[in-house]
Amino acid sequence: MDYRKEYERWLLEPTVTEAEKEELRAIANDEKEIAFRFSNMLAFGTGGLRGTMKAGLNAMNVHTVAYATQGLANLILGEQRAKDGVVIAYDSRNNSNLFAKTAAGVLAANNIRVYLFDALRPTPELSFAVRELGCVAGINITASHNPKQYNGYKAYWDDGGQLPPEHADAVSAAIAKLDIFRDVRKMPVEQAIAEGLITMIGKEVDEKYLAAVLAQAVNPQAVKAVADDLKIVYTPLHGAGYKMVPEVMRRIGVKHLYPVEAQMEPDGNFPTLVKPNPEYPAAFTLGIEVANRVGCDLIIATDPDADRVGVMTRTKSGAFRTITGNQMGALLADYIITAYKKTGTMPPEPYMVKTIVTSEMAAKICAENNIRLYNVLTGFKFIGEVIKKQEEAGHGTFLFGFEESYGYLKGTYARDKDSVVATMLITEMTAYYHAAGMTLSDALDALFRRYGFFFEVTGEVYMEGLDGAARIAALMDELRKNPPKEFLGSRVAVLGDYLKQTITDGKTTKPTGLPRSNVLSFRLENGDMIVARPSGTEPKVKFYYLLEGENEAQTKEKFAAYEAYFNRLAGV
Repeated sequence: MDYRKEYERWLLEPTVTEAEKEELRAIANDEKEIAFRFSNMLAFGTGGLRGTMKAGLNAMNVHTVAYATQGLANLILGEQRAKDGVVIAYDSRNNSNLFAKTAAGVLAANNIRVYLFDALRPTPELSFAVRELGCVAGINITASHNPKQYNGYKAYWDDGGQLPPEHADAVSAAIAKLDIFRDVRKMPVEQAIAEGLITMIGKEVDEKYLAAVLAQAVNPQAVKAVADDLKIVYTPLHGAGYKMVPEVMRRIGVKHLYPVEAQMEPDGNFPTLVKPNPEYPAAFTLGIEVANRVGCDLIIATDPDADRVGVMTRTKSGAFRTITGNQMGALLADYIITAYKKTGTMPPEPYMVKTIVTSEMAAKICAENNIRLYNVLTGFKFIGEVIKKQEEAGHGTFLFGFEESYGYLKGTYARDKDSVVATMLITEMTAYYHAAGMTLSDALDALFRRYGFFFEVTGEVYMEGLDGAARIAALMDELRKNPPKEFLGSRVAVLGDYLKQTITDGKTTKPTGLPRSNVLSFRLENGDMIVARPSGTEPKVKFYYLLEGENEAQTKEKFAAYEAYFNRLAGV
């Protein structure tokens, strides 16, 4: 693509607003920025779109949103499923409402039925609504936990999971054949509503979703038993959890819920945060202040689209400790199994699902309790695919699915991670340990004593700029062609190449049994595992270090050495 020609075209295009043109004129002398914005279209993949909000092809704006939606519309029309409809939701980010209406107008112009939420909703409710309403697809406008300048477009298919690779490829191919200005059909939302092409939805779906969430309680009496003195601090980080999460907690019997008032109002500028990400301790600063003031031992935070949840718990020293996504996954897995066993309600053929980059402590927990555990590729859609296959096969009961990036799901009402149900279960688990005189910090330490010490951390190597994609490809190619033979004197015992779909131990090679993906894993003789994969949403390679050891100090020492190796290889 001639990026200069495309840049000039946007400056002359009547549908590009004067404000957008002014923004583009401001970069007239910045050749690198023009090239970045107009050399390529923002990539559409299984995660949909994600990028910074600005004018240009390689960015999030009304033009690229409409462009992508026309590609999705073509897929739906090609499968003759226009009448099944598409449900659309959005979060609190700047322009999310605008982008949602833009997508709705394009679908309506293609004579595809649309269900549009009347206000922001959690991502998992969108997944639920796709299934509940029998839609062919769903769209959620969100950039999850990215900084405020980002927005995104998540596309879902009829099972409530994000688009499978073949459908994402079909949308991408359809987009490539379209002219962004000439081939996109549009209709004003008001006109589409008047003509019955768009139906507004809200409270009626909320109640059905809440009922589905509440049905996932393992021990409904746990919270009520300690409700008089159980205290919990909650913050939605200015996001979509502001209504549903407190409502679920109220319905399970929480009497003392302390909201972080400064962060309860939805706001796409995230004024109290640098990054609205519950994985970062900094996101809990205001929550800790509230917890110390009211004498609370637990703080819960959900991200802007309310699919992820993070927790900090008070330790014996009185300070607060982060419970990582891996640790919470293990805690919840252990609690769910324990609660079912104690109440004698373990369902038949139980199974759990985690991703290959998620803590191996969960594998030990499942093995000890005779619970089948499936390992899948990174991305919650793969957890959803296991659920779908088990349902189609007619056996197995899904107990719990989780991934290291603070995503959890119990129940089959949705096919994406759900902070609402996770918050309910975390609260229930907290009440269970509270009755025993323990905090979640105590419970985690008890797991370490039982199963050994586990330490998981993610490293990131950013490769931004026009040559970023090429540098990422070169790094993965080097690791694939010349994989390390050992680390710290410990031999690489098993090499997994998920692009080749093989796992080899040096003697035999077996298929992974998983879809093709640009991922490499190195399992060492000492029990550690390192996984490398390019991010699907940002210009970086992620390294997952899943380590075992005698204590935290030992595992952190190993991590430092492993990370230094990969940083040198990446040239940083």
